This record gives sequence, C-alpha cells and structure tokens, in this order.
Amino acid sequence: MFRKYINKFENGIVWSQQKLTNKQFLFLSSVLVGISVALAVIVLKTFAHWVFAFATYLNGILKLSFINSILPIIGILLTVFVVKKVLGGTIEKGTSQILYAVAKNASIIPKKQMYAQIITSSLTVGLGGSAGLESPIVITGAAYGSNYAQKYKLSYKDRTLLIGCGVAAGIAAAFNAPIAGVLFAIEVLLVDVSISAFTPIMIAAATGALVSAIALDETILLSFKQQQTFNYHNIPYYLLLGLLTGFIAVYYSRNFQKTERFFARLKLKPYKKALFGASMLAVIIFVFPTLFGEGYESIKTLSENDPGKLLENTLFSEFRDNPWVLLLFVGAAIMLKVFATGITLGSGGNGGNFAPSLFLGSYVGFFFSKLLNLTGLTQLPVSNFTMVGMAGILSGLFHAPLTAIFLIAEITGGYDLMIPLMIVSSIGFAISKKFERHSLDVKNLAKKGHAFTSNKDTNILSTLETEKIIQTDYLTISSGENLEKLVDLISHSNQVIFAVVNFEKELQGIVHFNDIREIIFSNFKVKYTTVKEIMSAPGEVVYPTDSMETVMHKFEKSKAAFLPVLKNDKYYGFISKSVALEAYREKLKSLSIE
Repeated sequence: MFRKYINKFENGIVWSQQKLTNKQFLFLSSVLVGISVALAVIVLKTFAHWVFAFATYLNGILKLSFINSILPIIGILLTVFVVKKVLGGTIEKGTSQILYAVAKNASIIPKKQMYAQIITSSLTVGLGGSAGLESPIVITGAAYGSNYAQKYKLSYKDRTLLIGCGVAAGIAAAFNAPIAGVLFAIEVLLVDVSISAFTPIMIAAATGALVSAIALDETILLSFKQQQTFNYHNIPYYLLLGLLTGFIAVYYSRNFQKTERFFARLKLKPYKKALFGASMLAVIIFVFPTLFGEGYESIKTLSENDPGKLLENTLFSEFRDNPWVLLLFVGAAIMLKVFATGITLGSGGNGGNFAPSLFLGSYVGFFFSKLLNLTGLTQLPVSNFTMVGMAGILSGLFHAPLTAIFLIAEITGGYDLMIPLMIVSSIGFAISKKFERHSLDVKNLAKKGHAFTSNKDTNILSTLETEKIIQTDYLTISSGENLEKLVDLISHSNQVIFAVVNFEKELQGIVHFNDIREIIFSNFKVKYTTVKEIMSAPGEVVYPTDSMETVMHKFEKSKAAFLPVLKNDKYYGFISKSVALEAYREKLKSLSIE
C-alpha cells in the first residue's frame, strides 16, 4: 500500500519534469530535496536529544556520570555491528567524500549514503560519542541530491547543483540558519557557481530551515537568546581571541589526525578496536561529562548567567561556585576534546567535526574572557566571547569564514555581534591557513593526491587522464641517420618534433624542426650531418602515471610545447601542451555550474 503511494508520487515528479522547463524543474527539485533532508535532520536531532535527556535524568539520580560512560561504549559497538552486518563492512566518513564525488566521480554518491550516515551517526553520537551530527547530515543531504538527480537522469551540472541543495538544506535545518546553509554549500563545496545557481540552493536552504523550525522543538536546536551589547572598546580583546582560536584550530586539526592514524595502525579486529577506543572515551567522559555527545547543552550553559551548572553531577560538583575550578575544568575540556572526538571516530564510530568545532570555540571564548575577568585586568562580556569564539574555531578548521560569521549571527538571533564575528573569524582563518594549507576535511584528500574543490585548477586537472592525452603515433628516427632521412620524414608528415631512439626503443634525445630550419636548406649539411649531432636532451620527461597537474608543472618548468613520454623506460609518445590545454578548456566548460 505504502509503495503504491510512492509510485504515484514518483510518477507525478516525472510528469512535472515533462511539463516544466529545466530551470523550473530544478526549483521544484530543490524544494523536494530540502524537505527530504530536513526530515532526516529531525530524526537525527530528536533521537540525540532524547538520549541526552535520558542520560541527564539518570545522572540526576546516580549523582555521578556512570551512564554517560556506558552509553558511548554501546553506541560505538552498535555502529561497528551495523557497518559490518548491514553496510558491507565499510563506511565513508567526513564531508571529504562529497568533495571527491564532485571532483572525480561526476557528482555520483552511492545510494547507501542516503541511510548509512543517519543510522550510524545516530547510534554513535546519539548514545554519547564525542562527535557531531552535522557532517553526517551534510553527507546525507548530498546523497539525497545526487541520487534524486540520478533517478531523473539530470546532467552532471544539475547533479552537482542538487548536491549543493542537499548540503545547504542540511545545515539550514540543523541550525535553523538558512543563510549559513547557502554559504557553507558554496564556500566549502561549490566554489565556482554562478549567481543564477544561488536560487535553487537558497530555495532548498529555506525549505530545510522552515520544515525544521515547524517540526523541531527549539530546545533541540543550538540557539541563544542572551547576549550583551557590543562595546568597541573590547576590539583589542577580540583580536587576541582571533589569534587564540586560530592556534587552537591548528592544535585540533593536527592532533585529530594523529589520533585517527593511531587507531588506523592498531592491529586489532573491529570489535576489539571499538571496545578499546570506547573504553578510553568512557574514562574521559566520566571525568568530563560535558564531552558526552554533541555538547550543545554545555555551550548554552556557558553562555548563561550561571556557568557553574557545568560542574553539577561531576566529580567536581562540590566546587560548583568556585570560578577558578570551573576555569580549570573548561581549560582541560578544551585540550581533551580533540582526543575524545578522534577516539570516537577512529575506534569505529561515525560523526563529524562541525559540532566539536562549535563546542571548542565556545569553551575557548569562555576561558579567554573569564580568565581576564578573574585576573581583574578588564571586565569582558563573557557570553559574547563564548559565542564569538565558535566562529573563530569553525572558520579555522573548515576554512570557511563566511559560514562561521553568518551561522553564529543566525543562531544568536541577530547581527549585533557582526563586527567581532568578522574580526575573530577572519583572524582565526588567517592563522589556521598559515600553518595548515588545507582545511581539516580536505587534508586527507590532498595527502592521497586526490582533488579538492578549494582549488579549481587542481580540481579540473585531476579529472583529466594523462594516458588519454598522450599521442603515440609520432614517427621516430635513430641517432645514426643523416638529416636526409629526417627531411624526408618532415616532408611526409605534420610533425614538428621527433624522438631519437635506438633499437631497444630507448629515448636518446629529441629533434625539433626549429633546430634544423637553417640546416635543411644546405644540401651538403643535410647529407653529411647526423641526427646525433643536432639532437638535444628533453627538458622534462613525462610518464603515463603522472597526474595532469604534474604534467602541467613540467610544461611550465621546461617552457616546451611538447614533452616526450616514457613507459617502462622506453619511448612511448609525446604530449602536446596545446592538446592538454584544449582538454582542460573542454573539461572546464563541462564542469561549469550555470
């Protein structure tokens, strides 16, 4: 019965595709993708909130965070079980897979990502794993957009655009922040969209935010009602906070990857690795319960008038009203958050770094402002610094300053903090960019030599295959021949360059027509000059395994128009710079999103 209604709905979409123009159908599709993604967000957020409420209730009875330590172990083990038994033994984590799909896989994302991220992240984060739901939400949104486009046979450009719609709707629904959703999709994923492509993405983001606002309780979303007036006299302190968040972002990025590599090198079976990592996480969460789950409730607590509530139901509850103990607790949580998240994901759990970046930023902002206030150096608005700090870390980790600025502006309910947000976000980004060339999600792709959409040229070149641009039908000549043979070859071909090879097809040199232009008009020189006398060594040599980015670097370095290709140390053919550039132009034209 249910399937019957689905078929009718899909038939209705097919009918509308036939009746509407392509642009109109894209607008309709952006609404449908936005609704689908928002529903997924509602399921994830609601489940995570229920578990957190349940754990909080039990902690109130037990007076210690025993339950907080048990639930993450269960969650990570269940995640590993689902991955092994339901998802074929593997699952891609992190938004880098979207970047890879757009750059290298024609914007095709596997169908299983439409449900795999929801199931696994809800188990991991919902049951207390110290990670975030936003990255799984983004991947799910991208998968919805891609698979919707595949089902209705849309082009690569439209597939990519609907991936952006899914991503924007996911962020918009998760935070009720449509502008931030649009900016994240464009700033992080689709860096080369035209103005006309904004419309479907904006429609999807608005749809996602609207559905989320209607269906989700406001307490489930990260939002703030209290903030103090911006005082321009505090600008020097916001500058210092920007520097601090930038360095903390670098600290987080490097140690997160070290933690993941540690678990990747462990020679343990999946369940043993999960139990080992989850047990470590359980100990950390037992001492620092605020590291349980996404941590959004503790962010709200820090921004309110009574941050001491953070110590309730912890080992330090008797120091609830001691501001220095609270400050030490917050500082320790800052340093440990990266390891809690790295252990969660490295041991087999699924989640992302978006929520941890907001958690870390709020704690850094609180620590910085509270420390200065306690020392008596100044009196800073702690709630403002707590909120602005989130923008600094988010901008530094994801290299997305605009997203950071507008996300915090939207979840704080206004733009009164726009100036400090711009200051902290831009400085945090600049410091992080100085020490970390790539954002946290792009680093792994870059290390593997894959494309990343933050660099358009690299992105496009990576889609070209060097093997397909090599021309193997060039005529060759041996070094012992005189120029009569070479002149004969020139007169019967269109070649301007020749490879000089021996009997074993080993490259000995090259001869360009320009090198012999003056000689060929002298019969004596043509008859008595050998090829060996006028050949030259190639400036660079290309191999079929070279990436096209490497090939273009070799062209740039050698200043040559042709480069010889060697395969298994034998002459194989030539690559023409003009042919390579033409392939680049054609690919650029096909990948442009209009």
